[in-house]
Amino acid sequence: MLKKYLITGLLIWVPLAFTIWVLDLIVSSMDRTLLLLPPPWRPEHWLGFPLPGAGLVLSAVVLLLTGMLAANIMGQRIVRWWEGLLSRIPIVRSIYSSVKQVSDTLLAPDGHSFRRAVMVEFPQRGQWAVAFVVGSPSERVASELGEGLLVVYVPTAPNPTSGYTLVVKPDEVRDLDMSVDDALKFVISLGVVGANTPKAIESGVADSGQKLGRQQ
Repeated sequence: MLKKYLITGLLIWVPLAFTIWVLDLIVSSMDRTLLLLPPPWRPEHWLGFPLPGAGLVLSAVVLLLTGMLAANIMGQRIVRWWEGLLSRIPIVRSIYSSVKQVSDTLLAPDGHSFRRAVMVEFPQRGQWAVAFVVGSPSERVASELGEGLLVVYVPTAPNPTSGYTLVVKPDEVRDLDMSVDDALKFVISLGVVGANTPKAIESGVADSGQKLGRQQ
């Protein structure tokens, strides 16, 4: 009975503690942006004590002003000049261009990001992994492998920011009856959240069993 109460308490407090820890990490990291201000401008100078979350507000204001500036003609010229300057620096050019392409895809209002959740046989036949359709390969890749291919991203668990990018045929993926958000939760939770067996896996296993039966 005591073990049951202990586990129940852990199930309540662990998610709450983790959420508080993540929020505290974000707020404390954002508060470091206050160090960019001159000391007389910082909240603790005219309030007499540190103000948690002030850096978060400052970051939001800076992002808002940057977006407003980049939306007009003069701001666009400044952004193009800045990007042109960075493109002339060898190492910085590679890092900046890669990060910009990813951020444009994931954050831009007209970006495509992850279009739908699918299942692919990865890392080998008979083993299925949750993946996300990103789009179509570039012309250079398509000229080597053929037309009509898909680019899918297979995230690793529990950190979906790392993973594998695969170029596959459309008939090598199976659509999931699951939204992208639910599929991400499935990956991050190590399969605990939404652990009902997807229909794609069931059909894939059935197909594999039928193939194995015919071979025998």
